[in-house]
Amino acid sequence: MAPLPLANTETVQFFRAWLDTFASYVREVDYASARPLFHPDVLAFGTHNDVIPGLDQWVTTQWDNVWPKTTDFRFVLDQTSVLASPDGTMATVIAPWTSTGYHSDGSSFPRPGRATMVFAKTAGSWLCVHSHMSLNRGIPQASHASRSVKAW
Repeated sequence: MAPLPLANTETVQFFRAWLDTFASYVREVDYASARPLFHPDVLAFGTHNDVIPGLDQWVTTQWDNVWPKTTDFRFVLDQTSVLASPDGTMATVIAPWTSTGYHSDGSSFPRPGRATMVFAKTAGSWLCVHSHMSLNRGIPQASHASRSVKAW
């Protein structure tokens, strides 16, 4: 059996930087800055919906139910794997992440999870076309922080 199609160093570095950038937008609750990283017709899975068709619906049903209610979101870059098609047009990123959740009494709890993101390269630019982000088992689904949205 052939080995997994691991991405080259340059591609891995690109996606680690992409993850870092996206995580900063999550921490800032900046939907407007995060939107251009995704295809407008992205298909996503998340905590609040099974299949979310399109970026607008994803923002309103998932991002807006999570980003303002958590803090400290970061991908664990040294545990991230990147696979890439031999022709360089598709890539898959598998990454654990960490964040902080909040109980209704305001006390915090670790809120780790994992993500799989699929990217397509079009006109020399990578866009995420599928994302599946989920909490690790046993982590409370609800978080009760209430932060402002920086930009829609």
